Amino acid sequence: MHLRPYVPADAEPTLDVFRRAIRETAARDYSPEQIAAWSSDDSDRREWAARRAAADTVVAVDEGRVVAFIDVDGLGYIDMLFVDPAFGGRGIAAALLEVVTEAASTAGAESLTTHASLTARGFFERAGFVVVEEQRPVIRGVELTNFVMRRELGGG
Repeated sequence: MHLRPYVPADAEPTLDVFRRAIRETAARDYSPEQIAAWSSDDSDRREWAARRAAADTVVAVDEGRVVAFIDVDGLGYIDMLFVDPAFGGRGIAAALLEVVTEAASTAGAESLTTHASLTARGFFERAGFVVVEEQRPVIRGVELTNFVMRRELGGG
């Protein structure tokens, strides 16, 4: 397993990891209707690729296969952190979070923030994030629950 920066060829594999993680891992916390709205097959592939390329995205690769990814912007906002369900529980998310934490700190960010799902909330809490606010975003007309979470970075 190794971590590396995102490249354009990672667009499809990261989209696949995103969908699999939602449809399998998050399915224990969200209804079938919520899962369908969140992981729709109608996603614009070009928009997905552009968003991944615009962010500082890091992928985890196992035997040539993308199995997880994370991104962070210059302000320390983590928009995406998803692990293929077949690779969960191996510390991959923690390793990815460590990499972007270092990058954000080096870039001068004072904190990390994310909008964590019900599924991801515990992971982020164990990593030192605290809930700032509960939200009810609407995706494709379906309401979900997530949490604005923040972790202060040292060295400020």
